[in-house]
Amino acid sequence: MLAKALVILEKDLRTELRAKDVLTAMVYFALLVLVIFNFAIDLREVSAEVVAPGILWVSIAFASVLGLNRTFVREQERSAIEGLMLCPIDRSAIYLGKFIGNVVFMLLVEAVTVPLLLVMFNLTALGVGLLPSLLLGTIGFAAVGTLLAALAVNTRTREVMLPVLLFPLLVPFVIAAVKSTGYAVGTIAPAAALPWLNLMVAFDLIFTVVSYLIFGYVLEE
Repeated sequence: MLAKALVILEKDLRTELRAKDVLTAMVYFALLVLVIFNFAIDLREVSAEVVAPGILWVSIAFASVLGLNRTFVREQERSAIEGLMLCPIDRSAIYLGKFIGNVVFMLLVEAVTVPLLLVMFNLTALGVGLLPSLLLGTIGFAAVGTLLAALAVNTRTREVMLPVLLFPLLVPFVIAAVKSTGYAVGTIAPAAALPWLNLMVAFDLIFTVVSYLIFGYVLEE
């Protein structure tokens, strides 16, 4: 199963290396959000450490939707999705390959976004507590987003449909991500961040497993 999923992942990575359209759009959008917040918030009146977690996750959330929207678009436009469905593999392997690919793309965008956040908001550093928040948040976004991208790809308004379906479902998860990131910037204690991290772990486990199990049905429909 994993080997077949990695083949799909390799195909997506090769396609992106040639086209460079998804990552470029995601990074550009994340940068644009940071610039807007940088001019909108007066750091003389509010502490950068207080607003940084929210700004970071707004940037990640909106940039990620661009990438998630493209998850199945190439296959749908070239009628390749039927070819994937006809392959003698479990449909869940397709989900797994696409899910891992979205995680990789999101992590690459975050690797650019976090240093830019440090520079624009004059933050000295983000603690190691940021790593579990980013990783758990990325997994949760990719798990749900990959499933909903397969659901929305065949609609005529897929660019609108995906965020409409995704964001209401992820509101509690984003709140938990913002709260847990507060530990990385020193605004909350580790004990206060732990329940939020536990919530993110539970969300990731539940939605990744559920999405994996029902993906074949969603793809066929």
